[in-house]
Amino acid sequence: MTVLLGAVVAVLAGTVVVIVGQARGVQRVVPVAMQPPPRADGLIGSRLPGPPLTMTILGDSFAAGYGAGRRRETLGVLLGTALARRAGRPVRLHQPSFVGAMSSDLTHQVRAALTHEPDVAIIFVGGNDVTRFAPLRAAARHLGDAVGRLRAAGCHVIVGTCPDLRILPPLRPPLRWLASLRSRWLAAAQTAEVEAAGGYPIALAELLNPYFEADPARMFGTDRFHPSPEGYARTAAVCLPPLLAALRAEGVLPHHG
Repeated sequence: MTVLLGAVVAVLAGTVVVIVGQARGVQRVVPVAMQPPPRADGLIGSRLPGPPLTMTILGDSFAAGYGAGRRRETLGVLLGTALARRAGRPVRLHQPSFVGAMSSDLTHQVRAALTHEPDVAIIFVGGNDVTRFAPLRAAARHLGDAVGRLRAAGCHVIVGTCPDLRILPPLRPPLRWLASLRSRWLAAAQTAEVEAAGGYPIALAELLNPYFEADPARMFGTDRFHPSPEGYARTAAVCLPPLLAALRAEGVLPHHG
């Protein structure tokens, strides 16, 4: 029994060493963001009538549009443009999201967003919490707190929960397996926190993963870690129906729109 236990401990220790080494390797493969994403803030649909809806995009590099080459390719502008068309009124976009953000950074992002009195907030966060081995329960609580603060200010909140990170090409087993387990656990915890705080979760693992798994060459950018412009367009496409449904349920959009 002692020999068996020792063997198990040795295997586990070896696996941990491999995972740590792989994680450091991924950090070397995935380049640091040398150039910020295109600035997305501003008025969308200025020729449309009526007062603008104010929308804010919070979260990490995914929310900020890292990998997009032009403003119109960022996730915020894609969703803002679609929302303006459906609402028939302009959308004023504010984007305090930034590359490298973790769930704990939402506190400062929410504070910045609330200065603009947003009508709608969309949050994409969690990937960095998974890959940097942050405590996931705390990460989910940070998200729930952010949603609660926005809701208390009268803002409607939609959250794209963490996708299953097994789709990232740089990840190899056993790190890929661990990232998959952690990201799926975080997505479930995020869903519970968002719903409890009065927000609307969008299950990105269910809606988005199949497209990235089927065509990673087109969906990922050159670093094989962040989406390409095509990947952001697909993300906007899968997020739009649940986003519009949530805003209709909240009375922001007419039910026939």
